[in-house]
Amino acid sequence: MSEIIEALNTLEKEKNISKEDMIEAIERAITSACEKDFGKEGVDVHMDRETGEIKVFANMVVVEEIQDPHTDILIENAKHIDPDCELGEEVRCEVTTKDFGRIAAQKARGIILQSIKEKEKDAVYTYFKAKEHQIVTGIVQRFVGYNMNVSLDNRTDTILSSKEMIPGERYRVGDRIKLYIVEVKKTEKGGFKIVTSRTHPEFVKRLFEKEVAEISDGTVEIMSISREPGSRSKIAVRSADPDVDAVGACVGLNSNRINNVVEDLNGEKIDVIEWDENPAIFIQNSLRPSPVISVDVYDDDKFARVIVPDEKLSLAIGKEGQNARLAARLTNYKIDIKSESQAAEEDEYYDEYYEDEEDEALTDEDVSAAVEEYEAEQPEESEEEAAAEDNAEEAEAEETEEE
Repeated sequence: MSEIIEALNTLEKEKNISKEDMIEAIERAITSACEKDFGKEGVDVHMDRETGEIKVFANMVVVEEIQDPHTDILIENAKHIDPDCELGEEVRCEVTTKDFGRIAAQKARGIILQSIKEKEKDAVYTYFKAKEHQIVTGIVQRFVGYNMNVSLDNRTDTILSSKEMIPGERYRVGDRIKLYIVEVKKTEKGGFKIVTSRTHPEFVKRLFEKEVAEISDGTVEIMSISREPGSRSKIAVRSADPDVDAVGACVGLNSNRINNVVEDLNGEKIDVIEWDENPAIFIQNSLRPSPVISVDVYDDDKFARVIVPDEKLSLAIGKEGQNARLAARLTNYKIDIKSESQAAEEDEYYDEYYEDEEDEALTDEDVSAAVEEYEAEQPEESEEEAAAEDNAEEAEAEETEEE
């Protein structure tokens, strides 16, 4: 086995670059190096996959006297290749690499090196593309303004934007950090960009998947997540096995599982909620730790009216409305929370309103009284107007009798 084959085998193992791809790149490189002398259509290069031996073939014209050594071959030499050849015909001849010259060799070397870089870059891109929507661990390298440069391996860095950092987190150069890969996309210049985050809701989901075996094997499923990074998250879970407590599996013995996730999130609080297909029950669960008296759900409007004990109203709403806000995002319902006394006042108000409406409803007596009142307000007819009206009625009656 030649040194070049050994080198290619090493590249394949260490840099995950296909040996066959590299051999094809070398063949293309040597072909390109020969084009100047033999033309683009006249060169064929083959590299032996086992020995590394390279053979180059070119079309040469059979002549009596050589004008161009790169394209012409004497007829007596051509007869050794093809005994039936004639002057002016082309024969396929093997040429040696030492005939390429120093410039051709440099060109081939440059193309090979470029191919190695491109293949290595493609291999790294493919590796991280497969890790899209997963968690990776990196090492903080330096700070670029408010952003942070993180090394994912000895070949690849990423920039963690300040917007994707959990508020209140502090890191130093050399610290290890877990990141969620949001997207891996190629750039216009031929490279690629790895977009990472620590604030994405899926980051919490992946942390639980790594920590809770029941989630990894599908026994427990995370149905929805709502999150305010650095402060609080709520996750809704359900179990496919009636014998498995979904919430208990996520919390773990002595809360060890959820505490590990909280540690990865630098102390962010997490509420694990039991998911239910009944929206009223699900909404009630989502407002924990506050107790709930009743839930009225209006599915068409995706709206829910919730009543809680008077002394638990602030707990249900949460500081600056956080608990209610996270519950609404978790359930995808607009939630109106009222205390028991507030709800009673509203009900009393509506009861009085509708009672007043009923009291104002018109009866037959009301109609008769209104008619009498109207007639009383009309002006009385004079005697002359009454006599004229009587004469008109008599004349009309006489015309009817004549007919």
